[in-house]
Amino acid sequence: MAMSGELHENILISLQRITLGFFLGGIPALILGIVMGISRPVRALVDPLIIATYPIPKSSILPFILLIFGLGEMSKVVMVAIGVFFPIAINATAGVLQITPIYLDVGKSFKASRWTLFAPSRCGRTPFVMTGVKLGAGLALILIAVAEMVGAKSGIGYMIWSAWETFAVAKMYVGLFVIALIGFAISFLLNEVERWIIRWKPDL
Repeated sequence: MAMSGELHENILISLQRITLGFFLGGIPALILGIVMGISRPVRALVDPLIIATYPIPKSSILPFILLIFGLGEMSKVVMVAIGVFFPIAINATAGVLQITPIYLDVGKSFKASRWTLFAPSRCGRTPFVMTGVKLGAGLALILIAVAEMVGAKSGIGYMIWSAWETFAVAKMYVGLFVIALIGFAISFLLNEVERWIIRWKPDL
C-alpha cells in the first residue's frame, strides 16, 4: 500500500480534513471560551447550551450533518470542528476562571485593560488551553474516521471500512495502526509545543 501510494494519499487527505476542522472549530472555541471567562452574562447565556449539547455523542449527529452539508468535504471538516470545539471552549473558560485574583488586582492597579488581563500569554491560562487542544486532537481523529467510513471515498476511515467490506483484514489493521501512529505523533508534537510555550511550568 505504501509502494502504490494508496496509503500516503489517504493519510494526507485525512490530515488535511483534520487540520481544516481543527482551525474551524478551535479558533471560535478559544475566543468564546475567553469571552465566557471574562463576562458573567455571556457565560450565563452560553454555558447551559454547552453543558446540554456536550454529552451528545458526536457520531450520532453525523446523519444530520450529512443532510445539511452533503457528502462532500465540508461534512467531514464540520464533524472534526464540532469535536474540537467543546474541549477547547470548556478548558479556555476554566483557565480564565482559575486565574489567581491577586494577578487581576495587580493588573488593575497598573490600569491594565480588561482584555489585557486575560490575554492568552498571561496569568497562566495557557495550560488549560493546551489541555483542551490535546483532548480535541484525540476527538478529531475519532470523528474523522467515523465520518470517512460513512460518507467518503478517501481517507483512513474509508480505507478501513472498505477493507472490512472486502474482508481485507490485513489492510484493515494497517488503517488502525496508522491512526494509532498519527495519534502518537500529534500527541508528541503538542507536548513539544506546550513545553516550548509554557517554559515556566516545572513538570514539562
